[in-house]
Amino acid sequence: MAARTSDSEDVQLLNLLVRRLPKGAMVLDAGCGSGYPVAQFLAKSLQVTGVDFAEEQLRLAKRTALDTRLVCADLSNMPFTSGIFDALCSYYAIIHVPCNEHSKLLRDFHRILKPSGLALLCLGAGDLPEDIDDWHGAQMYWSHYDDGTNLRMMTEGGFDILWFKTVQDPVHSPASPLFVLGQKR
Repeated sequence: MAARTSDSEDVQLLNLLVRRLPKGAMVLDAGCGSGYPVAQFLAKSLQVTGVDFAEEQLRLAKRTALDTRLVCADLSNMPFTSGIFDALCSYYAIIHVPCNEHSKLLRDFHRILKPSGLALLCLGAGDLPEDIDDWHGAQMYWSHYDDGTNLRMMTEGGFDILWFKTVQDPVHSPASPLFVLGQKR
């Protein structure tokens, strides 16, 4: 199995977000998992808060993303006030939220972003029937919509689409998730 590295295309896409933000901007890593690659990469120049529901993953993140504030919470019930973040990033996490909750999650992302805030999201590029599995002691959903539905839902959720790209996942081949950069309207 291949490994995700700092040279992986999905990790390199983080540069496109960082270039649009001032140094020290507040960024949420939504579904941060172990903190790699997003929190670890972004914490070099930004103030990062990572949120994940899996306590074991947060224990790993404490070692991986040293300069990151970590919060244990489910993405469907994030404890953040409105308009607090300049940007948010969610890599390989939304696919673990049941499809019927994706619209609500996108509206919540919109809520916690400042005006004109940015959202770099990793979404599904094809329909995937819902599946449930155990992941480090936590119940994990696997589900997503096709790329067209995801782009429409982002637009309906209050985001302008700045760019989108399908990228080969270096770890879970042949998966090719959709990466989207949206800006809060």
